[in-house]
Amino acid sequence: MDRRLLLKLTALGALAPLLARAESIPLPRSRPTLGSAELPLIVIDAGHGGRDPGAIGVNGSYEKNVVLDIATEMAAQLEGKARVKLTRETDKFLALPERVTIAREAQANLFISIHADSAPDSAARGLSAYTLSQTASDDFARKLADSENIVDQRYGATIHEGETVANILYDLAARQTITASRFAKDALVRAAGRSMRLLDEPKRSANFAVLRAPDVPSLLIETGFLSNAADEEILTSAAERRKIAQVLGRELANVLKNPIFS
Repeated sequence: MDRRLLLKLTALGALAPLLARAESIPLPRSRPTLGSAELPLIVIDAGHGGRDPGAIGVNGSYEKNVVLDIATEMAAQLEGKARVKLTRETDKFLALPERVTIAREAQANLFISIHADSAPDSAARGLSAYTLSQTASDDFARKLADSENIVDQRYGATIHEGETVANILYDLAARQTITASRFAKDALVRAAGRSMRLLDEPKRSANFAVLRAPDVPSLLIETGFLSNAADEEILTSAAERRKIAQVLGRELANVLKNPIFS
């Protein structure tokens, strides 16, 4: 059975009493099975943008610029291996729900949100990957998600609470989506760790708003932390950003070969 149809049926059954109390809740879309000649679609989201600079490094670098460059280079690396859609290609502000909507409407096989935030611990450095969880894996991940989730309010975006609640409710039913997201996290961290520095405990989870697409496997990648001077030096080097994008692009192409993303 199509994964999205299964999610829809599960939601309508197990969550019917809850959904009945929510207004205008969008159902997951059915995505046609990929043909043998059709490449999987990955949506790459460069975090922050426009009036939201994201983290500002210890030497003044802006996260929004760092991650846009990495996301753009990742798209180039994936050419011929996957279809790629960027949530933003310029210095543009997007609210968190808009990023989720882009992935859902594109019927993406995988959604990747690229970041280089300030860490709750200033000594923290290295790549890490996060999946959605109602309960955070640890205090570090919880604080990181809390910081990310308030950016819309901080920069004046309108929050549609009904849509947010709907996404949370669907996440409770979207077990296949969660399984695929965790698979991508495990595979990506394992492979990237061969050539990149990793955060201590690099596989974590928390309630990130940008990961709340119930029918699209979603992953947030911290390519490093601009709050750490050593990481900032790496992330502000064009050659190092290209290396990060090459590693992520190569490994994501391998991840998408798994039938779980078809």
